[in-house]
Amino acid sequence: MSQSTPASTEVIDVRDAHRFDEKHLEEFCRAHVEGFGGTLSVRQFQGGQSNPTFLLETTGPGGGKKYVMRKKPPGKLLASAHQVDREYRVMKALADTDVPVPHMYALCEDPEVIGTEFYIMEHLDGRVFRSPTLPDMDPEERAAIYDEMNAVLARLHSVDLDATGLMDFGKPGNYFDRQIGRWIKQYRAAQTDNVPEMEELIAWLPENIPPSDDISIAHGDYRLENTMFHKTEPRMIAVLDWELATIGHPLADLAYNCMLYHMGTPSQGTLVDVDFKSTGIPAEEDYIAAYCKRTGRDGIENWNFYMAFSLFRLASISQGVYKRGLDGNASSDKATQYGDTCRYLASTAWGLVQGKD
Repeated sequence: MSQSTPASTEVIDVRDAHRFDEKHLEEFCRAHVEGFGGTLSVRQFQGGQSNPTFLLETTGPGGGKKYVMRKKPPGKLLASAHQVDREYRVMKALADTDVPVPHMYALCEDPEVIGTEFYIMEHLDGRVFRSPTLPDMDPEERAAIYDEMNAVLARLHSVDLDATGLMDFGKPGNYFDRQIGRWIKQYRAAQTDNVPEMEELIAWLPENIPPSDDISIAHGDYRLENTMFHKTEPRMIAVLDWELATIGHPLADLAYNCMLYHMGTPSQGTLVDVDFKSTGIPAEEDYIAAYCKRTGRDGIENWNFYMAFSLFRLASISQGVYKRGLDGNASSDKATQYGDTCRYLASTAWGLVQGKD
């Protein structure tokens, strides 16, 4: 796959497991999507492991437009997962801020329409970078892309929660305590094997939470692949995939954003062993320093806790993806390849805790 691919080229026929009544969807769009007209056709985006995403195109009289739909996956779902209503709400609330998000058209919370809840948003034409090493770019371009990703994250963490009406989007305070408990529960619900490093982390993390209790909007899955850039400029035009967003701790977001400095997977790539000086990609300490400067921090203590927590959380998510693959209701046919990912991530996290990075 190309390292910079417009999302519109990554579509396939709707997978059998994700089919729904497209006529019901068209009727909903006519009633609730401003400016909708023409005849609807639906295809499915190939990527994504959680909420299935679809390209909607209209043709004929009144048509000629594109939209994107995100819906819950079919089948029995883990508690508190796949909350498309929360994705819709946070992006709609951020529309008037300096955090780039697509325009939100409509949310449908009635599962009778197509079988699950869903929302319709603007289709944007830009670049999605699939490889964190940004091959085929020169060092200046790579540096600019990473600096923009850093700047947008800093802006997100500076959003006024009261002004956007998002103060009740999550429970402020005690973020790590609540999140560790949540991901332990999610892991247990999807567990298929014994992973000793996960057990070590489950015991260690709750006892080593740093005293800092900052709050901000936390995206929860902030990485290069979940953003879209202008077709020719190093300017981000959208932050995508907000399913895990909440009121959280900004350093959890930053650590998650920096995980590829410590690990790699076939799906996400890696920044381990990258020659930062020659590539233009910032080293982890430089990326962190840029974020600290933008957010007024003198530095970050307990960095390995934040990193270990992020890796543990991703390990739990990966186990959930793997379990859905075994159960046959994952949004990607590659889900069953995640069997060893949880173990790898947990091992990496526990190594950081023990100072073996």
